[in-house]
Amino acid sequence: MFVAMMDAVYSAIKAMGYDDLDIVVAESGWPSLGDPNQPMCTVENAVLYNKNMIKVVTSGEGTPLMPKRRFETYVFALFNENLKPGTAAERNWGLFRPDFSPVYDVGILSNIGKSTGSSPSPTRSPSTGSSPYPTRSPYTGSSPYPTRSPSTGASPSTESSPSPTTRPSTGSSPSPTTGKTWSEPKADASDKALQASKDYGCSQGAHCKPIQTGGSSFNPNNIRSHASLLIPLIMICFVYI
Repeated sequence: MFVAMMDAVYSAIKAMGYDDLDIVVAESGWPSLGDPNQPMCTVENAVLYNKNMIKVVTSGEGTPLMPKRRFETYVFALFNENLKPGTAAERNWGLFRPDFSPVYDVGILSNIGKSTGSSPSPTRSPSTGSSPYPTRSPYTGSSPYPTRSPSTGASPSTESSPSPTTRPSTGSSPSPTTGKTWSEPKADASDKALQASKDYGCSQGAHCKPIQTGGSSFNPNNIRSHASLLIPLIMICFVYI
């Protein structure tokens, strides 16, 4: 399922002309417990999905449409969300319970089971009640704004991903790193699209202080200059259309 979803995303962005983008998987996982009408939400299936997902993203073999690729991937989730509304599945995506006890081990918990020499047996997390809300299906979450990589060739991995660089301005922004290329908006990107992307990024926690009034990189005061600085600083992904 993970491989199919990755190649589906690749096919979609390729159709839009962005097949050179690196894909970062912000959320992917499987619930370990569900309501009676959610029989696929089991510890066994959660272990199976996450172990195979980790194998795919770290093996370097990639997918049928993206061979020899590694993918920066984040397991959803670290903790069960025991106070979350909805079905039992909504509350049971975590590797740990809220009391820090493990739900199951997929080989990435370095200190689990060390004293006994074995990993803890998988157990189900308790849930309370049920809700008419629909269940959440596992998916490879991705921001609607993928970004162009500042470097070429290699895709990001969990071991070594290129450090972002910043574009010089008339202010006192950081100096560029030698050997890196700048991330800049597409030449045909409209000011309206750039402004919308900037507003979205800043609202999601991007470090926008340098390009605000009085900031070190506020001048030159135009949206294209601000967007050029924002791309490598932002913590979500962008596409300028």
